[in-house]
Amino acid sequence: MPSDEAVLELRDKIRAKIDFSGSLSDESLLLIAEETVFEWCLHNPLTATEKVILVRRLFHSFRGLDILQPLMEDASISEIMINHHAEIFVERRGQMSLLPVSFESKERLEDLIQTVVASVNRVVNESSPIVDARLKDGSRVHVVLPPVALKGPCMTIRKFPEQPLTMEELVSLGSLSAEAASFLQELVGAQYNMFISGGTGTGKTTFLNALSQFIPQDERIVTIEDSAELQIRSIPNLVSMETRNANTEGKGEITVRDLIRASLRMRPNRIIVGEVRGGEALDMLQALNSGHSGSVCSTKCYSTILYFYPSWVISAVSITPRIVYITEYANLVKYLIQQLFLL
Repeated sequence: MPSDEAVLELRDKIRAKIDFSGSLSDESLLLIAEETVFEWCLHNPLTATEKVILVRRLFHSFRGLDILQPLMEDASISEIMINHHAEIFVERRGQMSLLPVSFESKERLEDLIQTVVASVNRVVNESSPIVDARLKDGSRVHVVLPPVALKGPCMTIRKFPEQPLTMEELVSLGSLSAEAASFLQELVGAQYNMFISGGTGTGKTTFLNALSQFIPQDERIVTIEDSAELQIRSIPNLVSMETRNANTEGKGEITVRDLIRASLRMRPNRIIVGEVRGGEALDMLQALNSGHSGSVCSTKCYSTILYFYPSWVISAVSITPRIVYITEYANLVKYLIQQLFLL
């Protein structure tokens, strides 16, 4: 395969042939890439397979995700971890491995990051070096730039299957028993509030998607997330909302707390929050107490959620007497303990 320098040279030749005064279709760009590669191969012989790979890489460098595009199309890969432009790891079936590919330069990776972030109207730069975004297919993207990332631009992509797993598939895979799935279906139907906890990569979003299939189709659902990941397709009356970062002037930020408060005026039957990990815990408690039973939240938590929830609630309290919210938390604990006895 040609070196990164050769790929960069070919990209420059393709760019020189493109007429930027008008639109260029994918088919036209592909023809230009093929023509450029065939010309280059007159003096640099490649096999037919290598030519196809090179043409696809050049095409994706303009219209796709460059060297990441084949990885995105590989269904066996669940996560792509770019530590810097020359170090890329992937996770396949729970096993991580280093790939023998790299971006030709740090600048090329930075260009790709800016393209991805701009596509969802977000900003990342040295003054605001951390951002969450998503790709068109719903994959989650997390970016960290220098000076926070010491090695260079860092990007992590969490892929999700095109079709979310159903509860039946989770049972067949051994993730839970048929009895547990049946019990969960009864809890959802009876409008029990639920918290889904687990560590990073344990399948909280996957499980929440499967759980949502038990929600009656005649209900109105509002989902709230930092970065849209949920794939709820069984509910026709669905409103999906996503947080927004502050702009370059430090204005315009919309948090999970803001969206939870807004959702209360949307007449939802249930509220689903992608992840609770801070002051929004207080607003969620108030939403549950105001009649929105059957709501669902997830959180990163290895231990019982009862260990973390009081600190999240208290962190949200400023002037209002904390005893009120401690009482609300005590009622939540009492409620959860009662449900444990019912089990």
